[in-house]
Amino acid sequence: MRDSAEDRLIIGLDVPSVEEARAIVDQVGDAGRVYKIGYQLAFVGGLELARQLTAEGKRVFLDMKLLDIDNTVAKGVEQIARMGVFMLTLHAYPKAMAAAVEAAKGSGLCLLGVTVLTSMDAADLIEAGYRDTPEALVLSRAAQARAAGMGGIVCSAAEAEAVRATVGPDLAVVTPGIRPVGADHGDQKRVVTPYDAIVAGASHLVVGRPIVKAEDPRAATRAILDDMRRAAWPSNN
Repeated sequence: MRDSAEDRLIIGLDVPSVEEARAIVDQVGDAGRVYKIGYQLAFVGGLELARQLTAEGKRVFLDMKLLDIDNTVAKGVEQIARMGVFMLTLHAYPKAMAAAVEAAKGSGLCLLGVTVLTSMDAADLIEAGYRDTPEALVLSRAAQARAAGMGGIVCSAAEAEAVRATVGPDLAVVTPGIRPVGADHGDQKRVVTPYDAIVAGASHLVVGRPIVKAEDPRAATRAILDDMRRAAWPSNN
């Protein structure tokens, strides 16, 4: 059975308070099923909101981008798995991924390896001390994530086609930096439309500002879902 577009769209609750996040969830209504909680919200009550949303039947993508010594990563993953969230991110370093996979066994938690941040381009990588191009580094880390037994990877949709060829059909390929046609790119440098991301092989799209900053978040969500459906299941149109 194929996942619906609603199951593949992750709405980024990138707002400074739980009250604002809850208002967005209410405004989006049944058009939204999966929500991302990251640093901004996590430290002002977002972890408790994650528990509440899960209890209400929503799915939560906890975007913590964990990276630490193996034991610390493992202990963190064990605690997060008990929360019942859907997805968790960590930086795609081999030892960290191996520790996380072992800690998450039997929990149903989908672990995602973050390859290269979508706010970074080739010049940023050089400045950070990397010699690889963004695509080369993404593909290297994607292969390591697959070897470690991760549930999927996070990458720019610009690399989704190459990543899908690397990791095969079963791993999740989660792409942030999604912008509908005409939307402001903000601080994202490698952006793609919802339609093009799905066509390229992305399984899940993360969309924040185009929804949460919209005058009508529900309508913005539905427009993105329509674009995703048109790409994934063109025979329906």
